[in-house]
Amino acid sequence: MSELERLASRCILPGFEGPVAPDWVRRRLAEGLGGVVLYAWNVVSPEQLRELTAELRSERDDIVVAIDEEAGDVTRLEAPTGSSYPGNAALGVVDDVVLSERVAASLGAELAAAGVNLDFAPVADVNTNPQNPVIGTRSFGSDADLVGRHVAAFVHGLQSAGVAACAKHFPGHGDTSVDSHLALPVVDTLDPGALAPFRAAIEAGVRSIMTAHIVVRSVGEVPATMSSVILQDVLRGDLGFDGVVVTDALEMKAISDTVGVEEGAVWSIAAGADALCLGHDLFDESVVAVRDALVEAVRSGRLPEHRLVEAAGRVAALNDSGGVASVDRESGREAASRALRVDGDARIDGSAFIVELVPEAGMAAGRLAQLPGDWFAAVCGGELRRYEDVPTDTPDSEGRRLVVIVRDAHRYEWERRAIEALTAEHPDAIVVEIGLPHWRPAHAGAFVSTYGAARVNLEAAAKALYSEPATRGGAVR
Repeated sequence: MSELERLASRCILPGFEGPVAPDWVRRRLAEGLGGVVLYAWNVVSPEQLRELTAELRSERDDIVVAIDEEAGDVTRLEAPTGSSYPGNAALGVVDDVVLSERVAASLGAELAAAGVNLDFAPVADVNTNPQNPVIGTRSFGSDADLVGRHVAAFVHGLQSAGVAACAKHFPGHGDTSVDSHLALPVVDTLDPGALAPFRAAIEAGVRSIMTAHIVVRSVGEVPATMSSVILQDVLRGDLGFDGVVVTDALEMKAISDTVGVEEGAVWSIAAGADALCLGHDLFDESVVAVRDALVEAVRSGRLPEHRLVEAAGRVAALNDSGGVASVDRESGREAASRALRVDGDARIDGSAFIVELVPEAGMAAGRLAQLPGDWFAAVCGGELRRYEDVPTDTPDSEGRRLVVIVRDAHRYEWERRAIEALTAEHPDAIVVEIGLPHWRPAHAGAFVSTYGAARVNLEAAAKALYSEPATRGGAVR
């Protein structure tokens, strides 16, 4: 293998299928591949994950082992069971930076123990568009100052455990109405408020920043991932970032359906990116294609060789991290409990009848093996029914208190119609919003906001509704 091929390989971070490293991954790591990105299908248990990362490092000990573990709705470590830590929206509502740092340190300790040294977290986007289909509860909130202080706390916590943090998605994905997994979002201008949390992350010493596949019209028609103005002039120049710039997954349609994966990789490195995240479903064939495209771009003069050398050097330095933190899952339970908001009389005496309205799964989180209704029912012991559209039948609760679990009802007209119909039939119904509570029904016995759909959020809600008001963990109004 040539030196150019080794340099190009060092910049590539693919995923792979299953809980055991396939032969092609081991072979490419031995040849110089920068590392891998782990997803839910790679994780069975903590023990298995430790064995997997050790197996990967048996080929080379200086690799990057990354994971997309935000906690909350986007979890890979606990995809089979749901996360033990709430997501950013809950932490933002609590607004206790010490607690946010505790949660991040505990999450980092779990990742470090599993052999992971780069986490694609925290989300630094300011969720200013309520209709945003991809950020939502993944954001700490809609206020730039609040988001910034919790991004900094999360970075400190995660990196105290020896896991490099990655603030995303630069220069801000919070004011979009399109999911870049599916198409190319466009915003008009660079928003100083959207940039502020990334500045806070940099001041906190964040080691990597992930790009957004969004077009900023005031800068040009090229997605930020491939824009030298955004990556070099703004991120490196104005904000002073000198760490690793990681692309969001190149398989996302905002790139793959526009310029294509290989061309997107060349443009990204040329613009100032260092590490190329290929994504969930691009394997050996794509690794080779991207490597060869980078090499050819250098040989043809389209990509300066010094840019490839610089990028490979930054990726190589990412594996050099150290820290000490301990697992503290109580921090997750505390955060979920303190984030809970209960409006009205939500006490449940006896068994509940649970209706869960299930919208389409977001591309970032995917659909977990268990759904939030399962975790709620496990605590309260009630009967559970699910609907993916307005129920055509009228559920008979047989005298039990009706609990309606919904996610982002403000974004789904069918959910709002279903809730109004159910609460008309059951005026004492408890509506549990597990997304963002931008809409609530006109008539309901109680309205509960969890600010996230993690297991720990639903467990906190169920436990609170079965306890006396004076002992509930969250705010009661």
